[in-house]
Amino acid sequence: MNINFNRSALLDCLGLLTSVVPNRTPKPILKCVLISAKDKLVRLSATDLEVGITYALSQAEVIEAGEFVVPAERLAAIVRESTDEVLRFSAGEDTCQVRGCDSEFTIYGHKADQYPAVGAGETKADVEVALAELQTGIQQCLFATAKESSRYALNGVLWEAKGKKLSLVATDGRRLARSRAALAGAASERMTKEKMIVPSKAMSLIEKLHSSDKDNVSLTLLNNQVQIRCGHVEIVSNLVEGNFPKYEDIIPADYDKKLTLSVEATLSAVRRCALLTTDESRGIKIAVGKGAVVFSCRAPEAGDARIEMAADYKGEPIEIGFNPHFLIDALRVMPTAEFEFELGQPDRPGLIKSGANFLYVLMPLNLG
Repeated sequence: MNINFNRSALLDCLGLLTSVVPNRTPKPILKCVLISAKDKLVRLSATDLEVGITYALSQAEVIEAGEFVVPAERLAAIVRESTDEVLRFSAGEDTCQVRGCDSEFTIYGHKADQYPAVGAGETKADVEVALAELQTGIQQCLFATAKESSRYALNGVLWEAKGKKLSLVATDGRRLARSRAALAGAASERMTKEKMIVPSKAMSLIEKLHSSDKDNVSLTLLNNQVQIRCGHVEIVSNLVEGNFPKYEDIIPADYDKKLTLSVEATLSAVRRCALLTTDESRGIKIAVGKGAVVFSCRAPEAGDARIEMAADYKGEPIEIGFNPHFLIDALRVMPTAEFEFELGQPDRPGLIKSGANFLYVLMPLNLG
């Protein structure tokens, strides 16, 4: 194998692939990337056996076709520290040489036939959506997935296609985020019937793709896997097993206390109020009354905070406690300058709506 790479393009590619490579694994070959040069096209692949990614790199010159497996982090470090515009790769049976104008590295690797298969090739898409719109949807819900949970279904994002909308839903049991994206065309019948849960790792990969207004993402269901293709990138991921909660039952529909607030002003108030929260006193109190909203917290070992903000509200007063960091997570990703805040009773969840496509449900805290 003999290839000349554009260093900058190769670095971008490796930045995406190394996010799949596991830090710890009993199989050392999974810490590597597969470089394959065939028919004047170079593909680089990585997998952790749960999620796999293949990147077709056009900014490369194939002098001699071939395949080689090389440690991902070592290769990425060499490419990152290099100052050359072009790097020359040549690989034999067990070694790969990387040459620049004033440098030469020899890396020990593995034979390509030892590397797991990555990718599913050309398939018919079940649904298509604009990359930029999908990335916005992911940004608005991915943070709400469970980080550690015995309920594996909460470790991913639910995808549902209905009509011309794709719904993305995530929850960790204490909050729920739902975002919607417009589809580029009608979804297949199979897609509208299936409820699939895509793991957080695959969602993060989509979020890292370089977006363009013209780029579409095509998605294909493959038994217990999903194939995601966008331009020169193909991602194949196992789906999360388990039953996702019936989230529609969680979304309140009968609240009578409603107000509209500024995203920027509310974010500032919550951040400032949270400055005096502690591990023992993590919550803040939101008191909604006529003409004002008061954010406050009291931590015996730290002090008190109180921030008042004007609001157009004429309903019955209410006091309710929330985790401020959960509020901040939602306020950071809102697509509008203002949002709707709906409340029921102090022991019922708060409901936040921003625009037509973002909804957030947050369980209250008992502040005593």
